Amino acid sequence: MIGPLATGLIVFALVIALVSLLTTALNKSMGTVLLVALGVLEVGLLVQAGFVVAALVGGEGPADTATLIGYTAGTVVIPPVAAFWGVGERSRWGPAVIAVAGFAIPGMVGRMLQIWQGMG
Repeated sequence: MIGPLATGLIVFALVIALVSLLTTALNKSMGTVLLVALGVLEVGLLVQAGFVVAALVGGEGPADTATLIGYTAGTVVIPPVAAFWGVGERSRWGPAVIAVAGFAIPGMVGRMLQIWQGMG
């Protein structure tokens, strides 16, 4: 895993979550800004997943590869599902779904870092 990329993903996901909470509080539906932000987050997560898979294939990484692969797959799946759900829900609760995803991603990426570093 790339530590600085993981940190950037965590910060960016938290920014998305906060913007989504603000959008929810203002009683607005999900807009293009949140959709593009989720797309950018997804690209970053795919890059991180690519590095994880390449390192595992190269024989690097933690002993607990199954858990790491599960977390990696989960982080890659969450943004598209949240985007689909957020676009489909045209009420204020669409951005709330994005906020939940925005708060879930940092926890999962942080856990991936712990597993990668052998702390979990």
